[in-house]
Amino acid sequence: MSKILKIAGMPNLHSHAFQRAMAGLTERQSNPSDSFWTWRELMYRFASRITPEQLHAIAAQLYVEMLEAGYTSVCEFHYLHHQPNGLPYENAAAMSQAIIQAAQDTGIRLTLLPVLYMTGGFDGRALNDQQKRFSHSVENFLGLIAKLQTQENDKLKIGIALHSLRAVPEMAIREVLAGVSGKFPVHIHISEQMAEVNDCIATRNARPVQWLMDNVEVNQDWTLVHATHLDDAELALMAKSKATVAICSTTEANLGDGFFRLRDFIGKDGAFGIGSDSNTSISPVEELRWLEYGQRLLHRQRNIAVTADQTSVGEFLWRKAVRDGRVSTQQDCSEDYLILDKNAVAFAGVNDTTLFDRLIFCGNRALISDVYVAGKQVVADGRHADRESIATNYAKALNELLA
Repeated sequence: MSKILKIAGMPNLHSHAFQRAMAGLTERQSNPSDSFWTWRELMYRFASRITPEQLHAIAAQLYVEMLEAGYTSVCEFHYLHHQPNGLPYENAAAMSQAIIQAAQDTGIRLTLLPVLYMTGGFDGRALNDQQKRFSHSVENFLGLIAKLQTQENDKLKIGIALHSLRAVPEMAIREVLAGVSGKFPVHIHISEQMAEVNDCIATRNARPVQWLMDNVEVNQDWTLVHATHLDDAELALMAKSKATVAICSTTEANLGDGFFRLRDFIGKDGAFGIGSDSNTSISPVEELRWLEYGQRLLHRQRNIAVTADQTSVGEFLWRKAVRDGRVSTQQDCSEDYLILDKNAVAFAGVNDTTLFDRLIFCGNRALISDVYVAGKQVVADGRHADRESIATNYAKALNELLA
């Protein structure tokens, strides 16, 4: 039994660390038509107050929770760059450094993705006051990337994130992709909401994924976040491109986004992984469980995430999300692994054919004992060594923000 309790650690392909501090604070109706767009206004107001010190405390708490839950690497989609008035900090990379330091303090593997955010919509409108701390010119953005790339190491990779097609004009996309040297990951929000799809059609005469595929060389260096609303042509193009889709089941449910076309994408051998996104839930088990459950509700069938060669839903989902997710991080994650709790009741009588199904579909008790990143133990007996001190700093930061 012992030899089957070591499994690969899960990459987290999409996280906004600061939003962990918002969890549970947006679940009261503010509008009879509450949606992603009304939630976004609440998020902007919360984000406007966060300092680099508070961001470090929040991110460290989040990363401890991720490690204890079985995430061993995280792609941080980081757009909280400047002071609330939109002016850079004296150290223009201060907020990025807060994220990097939190990852170093906790031991998680980090792919940091500073975000380019330039316009407020497909029509090119200027950013509003709440969005100004996200903003960069192409020149300043490339300068930030170059500065951060000098810090790369065996657990830190710097990539780029294009916030979305509505927030980055076509020419800026081309300039950024041409201006970054070496091999780097590229992540982008796309087709999350139907309003976004409709605006893209109205201004660019194409759906978002179709436009992206027609205008940019998309390959396995790319990760398309959400890609919720696709037509048949887009689905086929995306699978053929070898880009990875970052599916964020709990956030997509929380925000009312919709369901990704998982069954069709699996049928085309598309690449996908999972992300915790707004971080209302920090659990790869829950992300994968609800990825499958969402498909069951949508299609009114059972056991959907399978192939002819792999009929275990749990094993297919875990192994697939690990394999494709590692490509998205562009890091060597081969020594990132988990030791499961062999004494857990959920594993009574477990064998090679049932392990992953038990892990994902057998309740909510934490089943992870030890976690290793780059071969170094960071969680023992289910607990991170610095859990208490990091939680104390997080509570202090949250109390300040909510005062």
